[in-house]
Order: sequence, then C-alpha cells, then structure tokens
Amino acid sequence: MEYKAKVIAGLIAATCVFSIIALILSAVNVKDVFLPPSNKYGMVFDAGSTHTALYIYQWPANKENGTGIVSQVETCTVNGSGISSYADDPTEAGASLKPCLNKAMKIIPAEQQRDTPVYLGATAGMRLLRVQNSTKAEQVFAEVTKAIREYPVDFRGAQILTGNEEGSFGWITVNYLLDTLIKFSFAEKWEHPQGTEVLGALDLGGASTQITFQPGVTIEDKNTSVLFRLYGTNYSLYTHSYLCYGQTQALKMLMAALHQGNLSSQHISHPCYPRGYQENITTAELYNSPCVPTPSTPSPAQVLMVTGTGDPVACSAAMQKLFNFSCETNRTCGFNGVYQPPVRGQFFAFAGFYYAFHFLNLTGQQSLTHVNTTVQAFCNKTWKELEKTFPQDKYLHTYCSVATYILTLLVDGYKFDEHTWSSIHFTQKAGNADIGWTLGFMLNLTNMIPTEPLEHLKGHQPSLWAGAISFIVLAIVAGLLSILLQCFWKSK
Repeated sequence: MEYKAKVIAGLIAATCVFSIIALILSAVNVKDVFLPPSNKYGMVFDAGSTHTALYIYQWPANKENGTGIVSQVETCTVNGSGISSYADDPTEAGASLKPCLNKAMKIIPAEQQRDTPVYLGATAGMRLLRVQNSTKAEQVFAEVTKAIREYPVDFRGAQILTGNEEGSFGWITVNYLLDTLIKFSFAEKWEHPQGTEVLGALDLGGASTQITFQPGVTIEDKNTSVLFRLYGTNYSLYTHSYLCYGQTQALKMLMAALHQGNLSSQHISHPCYPRGYQENITTAELYNSPCVPTPSTPSPAQVLMVTGTGDPVACSAAMQKLFNFSCETNRTCGFNGVYQPPVRGQFFAFAGFYYAFHFLNLTGQQSLTHVNTTVQAFCNKTWKELEKTFPQDKYLHTYCSVATYILTLLVDGYKFDEHTWSSIHFTQKAGNADIGWTLGFMLNLTNMIPTEPLEHLKGHQPSLWAGAISFIVLAIVAGLLSILLQCFWKSK
C-alpha cells in the first residue's frame, strides 16, 4: 500500500513538473507573427472609341510607400463597338457589359465582391459624343451605371477621362510594368530603383493620340504639365492628348479631305489604298463625326465609290495636310501650335502604334530609313498582290494608310528623327499585362484606398513550440496513469 502511494505521488509530481516546463516553454521568446496580407480586388472598364474591355486587378492589403503593388488577373473584351456607338440605343450599351461582369463574378471571391471598387473610364469616343450630343452621352452613362449596379460590387462611377489623364495613366502603366518606378531587390524588399531613367509613353487610340514623357527642361505650358507621387517619389511630366488624331478619326479626316477636293464627283481616288481596291461609302458615314468638317455646301446622303491608286508619295503628301506643323517664334511645338519640349529618353509605343507595324514586321527597332523603305514598298503593291499574299485579313487595305499616318505623326508631329527613332519600342504587352491607361489608373487609385493593418498572432520558434507540446503530452500521460492507479488501488 505504501509503495503504491509513493508511485501515485511520483506521477502527480511528474505531472506538475511537466506542466510547469510546458508553461515556461510556451511563454519564453514569444514573438509577433504577421500573417501574409490578404488580396484586394479592383475592376476598370476601358470604354474606348472602338471597343470596351474589362480589366481585373488585385493587390495586397498593405502598400509600398503609399501605393499598392497591383497585378492584372484577367481581361475580358466586351462584344460589339465602343459604348459611344450606342448613342441611339443606350440600353444596349449597358447590356453589352454583362457577359464580362458575369465572368468577373466567377473570379473574385464572393466574400470580397461588395468591397471591390469598380470604375468605368471612357476616352475619346465619349468625348466626341459629348461634343455632338451631351444628352445622349448622359443616357449612355445612365444605362451602363444601371447595368453595373445590378452586381454586388462597389461601383464608384462612370466618367470621361481627360486627354491628359489618359496619357499620364498610360505612362504610369508602362513604367510600373518595366520596373522603373519600383522593383523587388535582392534584399527581398520593394525599392525605388536608383539611376533608372523613366520611359516615355506613346498611345494611339481610335479617336485620340497621347504623348507623355519626363522632359529634361522646365515645362513652359502648365496645361501640358502633370505631377504624380508614386512609391514615395515625385514625377513631373509633359503630357498632351490630340483629340481627332486617333487612327480612325484621322483616316476619316483624310477621306473627307479627298472627297472635298472634288465635291461634284461621286468618285474618290485614294492614294493610300492599294491599286485595284474599291469600296463604297456614304456621305452620311463620312461626315458623322465632329472631327470631320462638313462641306460648306453639304450634299444629300449619297454613295461614294472609293478607288485605291496606291501612290505612297501622294499618300504621304495628303497625310501632311491633316496637320499644321508651324510653331510660334522661339517656341518648340508638336503640331497644331501645341507646345512640346524636345523628345527625350526611351519611349514605348502601344495600342494603335503597334498593330500595323507588327503586321509589317517593323517592331524590331529598325532604322527610320528601313521603316520608310518598307512602308513605301508595301504601299506600292497592288490589291491583287496583297490579297494573294495575305488572304482573309479584313484590315489589309488600311495598313498603308495607318503606317503612313504613324510615320507622319511620329516624325513630323512629335519630332522624332533618324537619331531618336531608335529610342521607340513598339509593343503590346509588358510581362503578363496589357499596356494602356487602366493599370496606371488603378495604381493611382490605390493612393486613395486606406491601408489595412497586417493581421498578427503570437508565435514561437519551432523548437520551443515542439518542446512545449512534448511536455504537455508527458504531463497528460503521467496524470492519466496516476488516475488509473488510484482507481485500481481503491478497487482493491
């Protein structure tokens, strides 16, 4: 009896000792352990003049020097034309967005959807519609707003971006994707890259074109100056947007100028279209834009026959007439009298600048002489030759026009020359993200989204935690044994 009592007492003592050791190990060297930040989501509709696209972004809840590290999750192209094309049927503008919204709801976790900010930014197409008919523009916005608000998201409004906003947000996108604003260092932290030059951005849409860069001189015209603070650094930029000088509107202005050269005729000879190519166009289609001045004696709606003559010299001369290249005395300018400092640094040319040059295999930073020679050779080809070489390309007849327009805009308009031409990089994407204004818009937006504190727990070193668990197990085993022996001893 006395022996068993000693054994039980020993087990109880061991239980106490093991428990005390486990308690000490649990309390020793406790540290705050921060959990990885949860992801936040955002959505931006790019409502351009020719089409609309939805971009879905995500970023950690914490931020780097005040700006989120944003990445593109998904993109969805909306079927149909830009929302400005629904001016006479605005309900269809809203309905067109729903397939992409449905796709987004499958990507963003249900518990985060109501906190996901959604924006719709319209560019030059809606700028032109607002000029033409502000009531119709408001009706289109009302319908897209109604459609988006049917979904469980934090819709923060539809707006028309100014040309300067479109240009500068595109600049942010380019520089963010190419690590000139911030990069992940070997020390495993985000840092502002030292000694890295920021890049200029050249954007060509359907209705407007933008140039944005950091000049090496003081900007003389404050209307072309914009200031951003990103990742703790200030950036002073030159930016300007030329409305009506996007690809679609510029080629429409060219067609109208060719028509007005001989208003009495129902035939247009087009030097930028291939020899042998023909198409019909109505005067109603030709003069339906505020970018295209209506003739002083407007003719009733009629069908015009357009015939290509394939003359690159005449094509270039006709393009030149769309611009006014003269500048005021003692002032540098781009065109149409708009102030522009001399171009400086490397540039990324995207959107409309990329597609025609990609088709002509001119995106490899070839010399300006080589580009000119290639475009002239292409413009000299007949329609029969082109159809045989490139069957089933619905844009085939436009490539000469677009390439000639791009050359005129960059060389005569923005003042790139043989030396600075090599600094232009024609591209569509950087990394896995599309280049455009939407990512820059989202990055700038994150400056206004409150930072969420990191969630943290109390943590231990793995070895101490393992030791504490071991002594807890030993204490439980010793305690159970003492109880079993006590019960067995009583039963005897």
